[in-house]
Amino acid sequence: MTLHLAIALDGDSFAAGDWTTPVRQADEARLDFVTFQDSFGGRRPDAVQVAALVAPLTRHVGLVPVATTTHTEPFHLSTALATLDHVSRGRAGWQVRVSADPAEADLLGRRAPLGFDDLFAEAADVIEVVRRLWDSWEDDAIIKDVATGRFIDREKLHYIDFAGAYFSVKGPSIVPRPPQGQPVVAALAHDERVWSRLDVDVYFVTPADADQAAKIVRRLPGKKVFADLVVGGRAPADAAVFTGTTARLADLIAAWSGSGIAGFRLRPGEDYGVAAITSELVPELRRRGLFTPSPHQRLRERLGLPQAVNRYQEVARA
Repeated sequence: MTLHLAIALDGDSFAAGDWTTPVRQADEARLDFVTFQDSFGGRRPDAVQVAALVAPLTRHVGLVPVATTTHTEPFHLSTALATLDHVSRGRAGWQVRVSADPAEADLLGRRAPLGFDDLFAEAADVIEVVRRLWDSWEDDAIIKDVATGRFIDREKLHYIDFAGAYFSVKGPSIVPRPPQGQPVVAALAHDERVWSRLDVDVYFVTPADADQAAKIVRRLPGKKVFADLVVGGRAPADAAVFTGTTARLADLIAAWSGSGIAGFRLRPGEDYGVAAITSELVPELRRRGLFTPSPHQRLRERLGLPQAVNRYQEVARA
């Protein structure tokens, strides 16, 4: 069984090379995607902007930044991520995150921190609105009709008319539909309290071993499940930690491959960084037949996700 491979990038550097170098290494190794860590209150570069920086410098690897739903307007999220998908030619994704940190809430002073249920109810609404906005332009809405002076067919732009407990959004978007239709939406979920709450395509989970990974996969039918694995040591960690040689790491990945997971998201540590993953581990996994680079450019296709059907276009044709 061939697995998908991803790398989680984390850091607070504002030096461009500290981001472009590892992403280029992942791109050259033909990994499926990289994720970019972020938090609303941290002193670090904005993850979506970092992904936009590296997009023109890469050709294959998917780009999945973290962006919080708690303090960010869904309209702004939609346009930023749609733009990233255009810039990367269909390689964008989004890792959803909530924030329960009172210090982050204090930065805005808009409201008190939300409890668990409200945080994820709001996140679910944000995902729904973002997905509707991505569909609010039909694929052929841009007509560039010189004779009539029309750039857009207004009949192919749609109001989303969303009204919920936390916000209301009329739409349509101000950015044309992304090349993927729907960029890949992902979330880190440590337990089942999150699994049923969010409409995402990919879950990052943190099993301790292959048996636990298999149990999680059975609880998430129809989802792409990636097991997070810290490599090279990092303490404290919320996921399984591996220290050892490349051969032993490949052995562990082989042992987990039968659990039903779609792949691994590797979190590089101090002793086993992106260079080691791409130059040592990837060739070993390819030799063992555990990883085969995808020929597809668009991230949805790389991950074997179905084509995204435009909900409004289908209604208009009915």
